[in-house]
Parts: sequence; structure tokens; C-alpha cells
Amino acid sequence: MDLISLYPTWYEPTVGSGWVVALIATFHVLASHTSVGAALLFAYLSHKAYREDRDDLLDFVKKYGLFLMVFTYVAGSITGPGIWYSTTVASPNGIGALIHSFVWKWATEWVFFVIEVVGVYMIVYLVGKVDKRTHMKISVLFGIASFATMIIIIGILSFMMVPGKEQWFQEGGYLNGFYGTNTFIQMGMRVAFMFTMTAVVGGIVVASIKDAAFKKEMARKLGWLGIIATLVGAGLFQLYLTSVPSQALLVMENRLPDYFGPSIIAVLAGTLAYFIITMLRPQTLVQGFAGGMAVVILVAGLWPEETARESMRKPWVAGQYVYSNQVIGRDVPGMDVKSQLPIIEKVGILQAHPFTPEHLKTVTDNNKIQAGEFIAMTYCSNCHSPSQTGIRPLHRYFPEGITQARMESYVRGVLTTGNIAYMPKMPMIESEVKALSAYLMLNNSGGDAAVQVAIKEELKAADHALAMQKAQDKVALTQEAQ
Repeated sequence: MDLISLYPTWYEPTVGSGWVVALIATFHVLASHTSVGAALLFAYLSHKAYREDRDDLLDFVKKYGLFLMVFTYVAGSITGPGIWYSTTVASPNGIGALIHSFVWKWATEWVFFVIEVVGVYMIVYLVGKVDKRTHMKISVLFGIASFATMIIIIGILSFMMVPGKEQWFQEGGYLNGFYGTNTFIQMGMRVAFMFTMTAVVGGIVVASIKDAAFKKEMARKLGWLGIIATLVGAGLFQLYLTSVPSQALLVMENRLPDYFGPSIIAVLAGTLAYFIITMLRPQTLVQGFAGGMAVVILVAGLWPEETARESMRKPWVAGQYVYSNQVIGRDVPGMDVKSQLPIIEKVGILQAHPFTPEHLKTVTDNNKIQAGEFIAMTYCSNCHSPSQTGIRPLHRYFPEGITQARMESYVRGVLTTGNIAYMPKMPMIESEVKALSAYLMLNNSGGDAAVQVAIKEELKAADHALAMQKAQDKVALTQEAQ
């Protein structure tokens, strides 16, 4: 039987499954990057407190650590499983590809994460209860464990863009997939932005310091940390662009909105201005100002950056062999993975998909719109919303009044051949081309309401045809009995 490893499609009609994942992931990045940067900052401050015998630095570590427990570790521990759940239902083959390649890396990351969670509690609640040297050792171990979690995750994120070495496709092996130029450059870039976020979020804690001299000292420390990290991160981002596949640059140049570049520059300039102001005038550093800047970093900085990184991977979602619509689009001998495109080209997506409803496996006049909707959900909904809202709504991509012939020509000549660089190849047999075209035309002209009306009419016609067939069969049986 010609079946491929596809799962039922999860579709969120309001914003789309892609945005659900992106919203959770963006907030998680803020929490996780802040926690790692703060862990390394704590190691430095605890060492300085031990060397200079300063209780005020340990008190700052305690306050910042308590804030981390509430903000990053609670919120991060919620959004972390949220990412796992949302990506599993939105991109099961994508997450499956990562698990098959890096399951033990993830297990190792969880070991370090447990150490990290225990460590933050010890750092906060052992201030004043153990000597400064012991606290320093705990802080250093906490920083190492926290940084180790990031190193492991960065390797996996880099693989999602491109495997570390080209021989991974032929030989497999997690080291070939994990380590590459992109991995180390991205690591440096994320470490830099990690310290930027640590400095911004740390400003919320600095704002509560009563001692003017100590507040000025900490504002200057975090200010310099933020300025240096922001400038280094911006430079490493340019270097990062040299380590991604040429197709990723093509997508970035052609698919990202025109405001992306200027908005990133504006955020960087605003971030630098924030650090300079708080260094020169620490009294302006109040919790509302610092908290507002954290929100700006989240909305205007992290969201566009994470969106750009996700978009640059198109048409792939993992390892340059799993398409964004979950179809395996390339042979990977090293992992004993076969492309699913030949099977789909042979029998069509409706026959190849194991969860196609039985009445849709063959396109007829009584199910054409239903079949077209199923094909659109399978092939398109991870990147394009069939509804009027959500991520990249389908209706925006076709002109009003487009004819059936022109739509079929587009589907047949562009989608089934994979002629758009940032979109997967979507094989279809001729009846499926006509079904998808009919659905896209109806969705384009009347939206989901028109689609649902047409589906009801198809179901009514199918029920009528079934009733007629049953009546004919009954008559035939009666005649045979006579």
C-alpha cells in the first residue's frame, strides 16, 4: 500500500498554527536567554562579592535570582512544554526528525536543566546562610549548567536551518549534524543577545535599589554589558548570514517585509540609547521604564528576529529534508530516510495520506470542494491560513476574478513542480489539481462561508446519490427474488 508518514493536520482558524508556535517560542526565548545570561552574570558577581567581601552584590544576586524564579523559570517552564506540545501537533515530522537525530542530546540538556533549576533555588535561598566562597562555587556551577543547556539547544536549532556537515546526508551521525559553521556563529550571536536581554531585564531589579551609589554602580555595569553585547551581537548577525544556505538569503531578500531591516536598526539604536541614558542618569531607571524596555525587546526585537529565522528555513522545517508541510522531500541515506515525493507523484496526495477520509480518496463531482479543502489543509495550512485571518491568508495571493483555467495552470505549473524557491514541491494528480483549484477559487471569492455552503451542497448531493443507489439495489434484489 502506497502510504506516507503524514499525520492529521492541526489547524487553528483564528491565527493559524504557525503563529501559535511563534508566540509561545518568542516568549520562551526571552525567558530562556535571560536566565542563561543572568546565570553567567551571577557567577561573575558572586566571585566579585567573595573577592571584595561585598554583601550588597550578593543581595543583588538574591533579588535578581528571585525575579528569575518567578519570571523566567516559572514562565519558561510553562512555555517550554508549550513549545513541545504545539510543535508536535503542528509539525510532527519536523519534531520527529529532530528527536531521531538528537534524542540523547535533549536528554543531556534536561540533566543540565534540572541542575539549573536546583541551582537557582540554592543561589537565592542560601545567601547569608553559607559563606561567600561556597556561594561562589554554587553560582559558577549554576552558570556552567545553564550555559550548557543553551549550547545543546543551539546545535539543534542550527540543524533545523542546515545540518552541520554535508556528509551527514550520506553518513548520518549526530556529530555531523550537530556541529558546523552555523552552529558556532549562532552560538556567539545568541550569547551576545542573551547578555543584552540580561542587562535589560536586570534593569527592573536595579530600579528597586535604594542606595544611590550602588544603583549607579549596577546601572553602569549592566549598561556596559548591554552596549558591548548589543554591538557584538549585531556584528555577529552579519557574520551569521554568511553561514546560512544561499536559498535562505534568497528568502530573506524576497519574502521578509520591507520594514524588517529598518525596524531591527531602530530597535538596536533604541536599545543602545536606553543603556546610555540609564548609565548617565541612573535616577531615570524606574521599574516602569525598565519593564517597558523588556516589552519592546520582546515585541520589536525578538519577534521579528525569530520570525525571520523561521522564514529563512523555507521550504524546509528541519535538516533540509523535511518540508514545512511535513512531507519528506529528500533522500537521506545516512538516516535511512526516503523521499516521499515519488509515492505522491504516483498515486496522489489523497491516496498517499493515511488519514484521508475514505469518501475523499477519489475526487468526484460530489466531493471536489471537500477534497480541495483537504489538500489545502495538508499542503498549505502550516504556512498559509485558509481563513480570512491568521498567517499569510490564502486569499491574498490570488487576484479577484481569476478563472478556473488560470488557477489550474498555476497549481499545475508552479505548485506541483516546486518552481517557487521558498515553497515545497507539492505533487498532485490531475483530479487533485482540479479539486484544489476549485477550492482556492471559491475561498478566494467567497471565503470560508462560501466553502462551507458548497461542502453542504456536496454532502447533500452525495447523500441523495447514495439513497438513489440503495433504492436501485433494493429494486434489483426484489427482481432477482421474483
